[in-house]
Amino acid sequence: MKRVKAACITQTLHFLLKEDIGHDYAIKLVHEEIQNYKAQLEKSRSQYKILSEETQADGSVIIEIKKQYNTSPVGDYLN
Repeated sequence: MKRVKAACITQTLHFLLKEDIGHDYAIKLVHEEIQNYKAQLEKSRSQYKILSEETQADGSVIIEIKKQYNTSPVGDYLN
């Protein structure tokens, strides 16, 4: 028998600008989407660590995140 002792997933998320609206408003929406994403992680009580958050030249944002996989324990992955 095997059991998961610790598990995490690393993701690279690219929050893109919407093309059919004004540039400044699109940037605002991207930042709101990022805040909503982080709030959802907190609400679901997922453990996570943001490894990097980079704003691109066009205003889009790339986030590299390591987060809890399902409800598995995270062990030392987030240290």
